Amino acid sequence: MNLSQPVGFLAAQAQSPGLWAGGAVLLILLLIGGAYLFLYVMRRMFRAEPSGPSASGFAHTPSSDNPSAFVTASMQAVIQKLRDQEKELAALHRRDRERAEQTEKLSEEVTRNMPAGLLLISSAGLITSANPAAETALGLRALNYRRYSEVLGAESPLSKLVTNCLAEAHTYRREEIEYNTPTGEVRQLGVTISPILSASGGVSGALCLLSDLTELAALQRQVQMKESLAALGELSAGIAHEFKNALATISGYAQMIRNESEGDVKENSQRILEQTRALTHVVSEFLKFARPMELASEDVDLASVVERVVTQVSDSFPDLAISYQGNFESVLGDSALLGQALLNLVRNAAEAAGTDGSAAAAGRVVVSGSVEHAGGTSLQRISVSDNGPGIPAASLPKIFVPFFTTKANGTGLGLAIVQRIIVQHGGTVEARNLPEKGAELIVWLPLAQGRPSSVDSMAARI
Repeated sequence: MNLSQPVGFLAAQAQSPGLWAGGAVLLILLLIGGAYLFLYVMRRMFRAEPSGPSASGFAHTPSSDNPSAFVTASMQAVIQKLRDQEKELAALHRRDRERAEQTEKLSEEVTRNMPAGLLLISSAGLITSANPAAETALGLRALNYRRYSEVLGAESPLSKLVTNCLAEAHTYRREEIEYNTPTGEVRQLGVTISPILSASGGVSGALCLLSDLTELAALQRQVQMKESLAALGELSAGIAHEFKNALATISGYAQMIRNESEGDVKENSQRILEQTRALTHVVSEFLKFARPMELASEDVDLASVVERVVTQVSDSFPDLAISYQGNFESVLGDSALLGQALLNLVRNAAEAAGTDGSAAAAGRVVVSGSVEHAGGTSLQRISVSDNGPGIPAASLPKIFVPFFTTKANGTGLGLAIVQRIIVQHGGTVEARNLPEKGAELIVWLPLAQGRPSSVDSMAARI
């Protein structure tokens, strides 16, 4: 490369008049000066390299006397270094991608296996993520990319909480709500809902955590019921005992008056005796309910208990069709008390059966048994149903309250005693009206673990 020709040319152009020519000469001189400066820097950089093969892969560093070869070798060295750096960056990117994939996989596994339900809801109202626990708690499947208002119901308490969270960025902590599943089951859910905020401070979605508290709420109600019954028994047992003593005194004096009098006085004393006997019966029943129960701990063959109760009630109501069916296992408890509870239930059903006002109605009572499994626990289910008029809707929540009765001569203690006996055995009792006609009372009792079924012996007796 001969640099004297361009320099002479530029000098000649510089001698010609005109502003454009002067500016062009100045620009070219600057470019040439920059090129020489670059060659000088590159020469200083590579001056210490050995004459043998170098790390850049060249046999030797070209002489600085040949600028073109020197620049070419320098650029190749730079390119080689850039390639090495590119490989390092690619390796770093690959490792980062692998770590990100592992983190994402771990996050999915944690979300999928966590016991609490998790819902991620976008600001548009779409469920973008739902784990299996949330589907189980809500009784729904395939929740992803569906609107929460359509899935949960626009008027449901859970939907309202989510709506307020998305609209107002409000956080709800440990809320307890009632939720109805698509199958009609009522569940108690513990809910925590928090907004997901974007970098600008707006709400980009909501995070919803769900816990099924149905069993815990039922257990809490059972404990509260036991405590209430125990307190009521301690308070009222003494009062009932005093009432009974006073009634015995009144009855004694009424008998003396009746024996020593004639006419209206004798008739009035007889009425006093009748009323005191009725009141004594009420007090006696209340004492059965109020006094502390001492439960025997024994294996109770429910099949034989049910058979004995059905036979006893059938003798008292010969015109009714009273039957029993299904599977009855052994439970741990007091045979006499459980028999008393079942007797009260079957007798109440017999009194209500066939009394709906229809002349063609034939009284019918059915006692059914089955074993249910829920939450790792085996429960004996005993159903007593009748074809009577059913329980009035206003009375249904009150039938287990002491002294509440819809019968003209009832004491209102029969079902209260049933509930207390069943609760003392660790079970529950509930009442409902049947869709077709009549009422059904259902008893749940924990099974005695490891006990054989009584179906065979029961079938033999039938």
